Amino acid sequence: MTSLFSDLRKGTAWLTLTAGLLATACQRQASTNTSSVPAAVESAQGPTNIVSAGTSLVLPGDFPDPSVTKIGDTYWATATSSNWGPIFPLLKSKNLTDWELVGHVFPNQPPDWADYYFWAPEISEENGKTYVFYTAHKKNGPLSVGVASADNPAGPYRDHGPLVGQEDGSIDAFPIRDENNQLYIVWKEDGNSQNRPTPIWAQRINDDRTALTGEKTELFRNTIPWEGNLVEGASIVRHGDYFYAFYAGNGCCGHNCTYGIGVARSRKLLGPWEKYEKNPILTKNGSWTCPGHGTVTQRDNRWFLLHHAYDTRSFEFVGRQGVLSEFVWTPAGWPEFPQGANAAPAFNVASQNVSDDFKGTNLVASWQWPIEQKPTFTVRDGKLLLSARPDHSGAALGHHTYTTDYTATTTLLQPAALPTGTVAGIAALGDPDNTIALTAGDGKLRLWQLEKGKQQALGEVALPNSKALMLRLQAQGGNQYRFSWSADAGKTWQNLPANGQAINGTYLPPWDRGVRAGLLARGPATATATFDDFTLNNQ
Repeated sequence: MTSLFSDLRKGTAWLTLTAGLLATACQRQASTNTSSVPAAVESAQGPTNIVSAGTSLVLPGDFPDPSVTKIGDTYWATATSSNWGPIFPLLKSKNLTDWELVGHVFPNQPPDWADYYFWAPEISEENGKTYVFYTAHKKNGPLSVGVASADNPAGPYRDHGPLVGQEDGSIDAFPIRDENNQLYIVWKEDGNSQNRPTPIWAQRINDDRTALTGEKTELFRNTIPWEGNLVEGASIVRHGDYFYAFYAGNGCCGHNCTYGIGVARSRKLLGPWEKYEKNPILTKNGSWTCPGHGTVTQRDNRWFLLHHAYDTRSFEFVGRQGVLSEFVWTPAGWPEFPQGANAAPAFNVASQNVSDDFKGTNLVASWQWPIEQKPTFTVRDGKLLLSARPDHSGAALGHHTYTTDYTATTTLLQPAALPTGTVAGIAALGDPDNTIALTAGDGKLRLWQLEKGKQQALGEVALPNSKALMLRLQAQGGNQYRFSWSADAGKTWQNLPANGQAINGTYLPPWDRGVRAGLLARGPATATATFDDFTLNNQ
C-alpha cells in the first residue's frame, strides 16, 4: 500500500461474497518443498470443486492488499479497509473462491494508538493462535506497523500496539521464519513519501510477536526502472532451495496507476536477494489493471497469488478488487503467470445484489462508515435509526459497490417529521467531504453535492406529503449518477433534477478507495432519521 503523500450484523447474518466462478480445470502440478511459514503454502483438503484456472475475481468490491492463510481446512483472508470502518474484514472460504464475511479485526473502534489509514493487514497462524500484522497512522506520529492476536481466527482480537514506525513511515509487514526457524517480520520503509528509496527490511521478532529484537537488515530496495519510486507489499514463501519475495512496484492507485508484480529470491532470508530478470511477472492487460500486493497460497498442489487489481471497466469507482491468479514454476525455478492468466472470467453481478430490511438487532457486517466519523445508529423493529451529525456530509453508512452500473434504493420514514435543520437520504459516498446526495428535510427534497468540503445545490422540489418516501440512486459508467424519488411506494418516480440529468461524480473516489452507496443524516446530533430498507441491484 503506497502512502497518500507519495501518490497524491443483522444478528449473526453473514454476507456471502461469491463470484460464481467455479469451473473444472486441469491441475497444474508443481513440486513443493515448503517449510512451516505463516503464509498458507500447503495442499488443501475438503471441497471437491476446483478453483478456476487463470485469474478469478473472488473478492468483488473494494478489497485492496488482500492476505490469505490456511488454518485447518479453511482459508482465512483479510484486506485493507483504509479510512472505512469496521477495520480489516475477516473472510473465510473452503475453496479460495466462495468467501463469507464473518467479522472484522477491530469491529467497533480503532486501536487506541492509531487514528486512520488502516492498510495491508497480513493474517497468519501458528500454534493455535492467529496474528494480524497491519499498518496504521500513529496519532501525532508516522505510519507504523502494529499487531493483533486472537485464539480464534474469527476473533475477538487483542491489539498489542505498534512495533515499528520509522520517520518516513513503516508499512506492509509480513511474518516469516528463516532457514534456521527464527521468526522475522519483513516490512517496507515508506521512503517514497519523502522522495527517497524504499528499502525492504527484515528484523527478528519475539515469539509472542510483541517486540522486535536485534538489528534490522535490508533485503532489497527499488533499483529497476519498472519499479518506479517504490517497492512494497513483499510476501515471502519458501519453495525448493529458495525464499521467494513477491512484491509490488510503481504507482498503486487511481486511473493512472502503474502497479505491477515482481519477484526476487534468496537462499537465505537475509540475502543476498536476486531480482528476476523477467520482472515484472504480472502487469496490466485488457481485463485487469495494476495488479499488486498479494499473498501466495496453495490448493491441490496448485500455486496462487491472491492480490488486488482494478477491473478495467470500473477502475477506481469500484476500487481495487481481490483476484486470484494461478502461477507455475519454470524449470529454472522462477514463478510464471501463464499467458492469458489475466483474462476476466464471467462474473455473475446478481450474486452481489444487496437487500437489507433491517431485521434483528444489529447492523449487517457488510455496512461501513467513515473511520473518523463513526455514526450512532440503532437497528430496531425492522428499521434503521441513524442519528445525525452536523459536520462534513453528516452521519454516513455505506456499502461496497461491485460494478459501474447499479441502482440503490431506500425508504425514508416520516421525512416531514425530521427536526428543523436536519436532512436525510441516499448518497454516493466518496469520503466525508466528497458526496452526492438526495435528501429530505425542512420541507424540501434537495439534490446536492459536497466536493472537497464545499457544498453546491443541484436542485430541489417541495417535500411531498408522504409518510414513506422512496429515494433512488442510479449509477452508470461508474461516475454518472441520477437521482429520483417516489411518494407512492415505487409505482411512479420523479427525477431530480426534473430532466433526469446525470451528475458527474468523477471527483468522488479518494486516491485509494472506491465509491460506496449508502445512507446519511445531517443535522444536530439530537436528530434521528428512520430508514425502512436498503437495496443495491447491479446491472
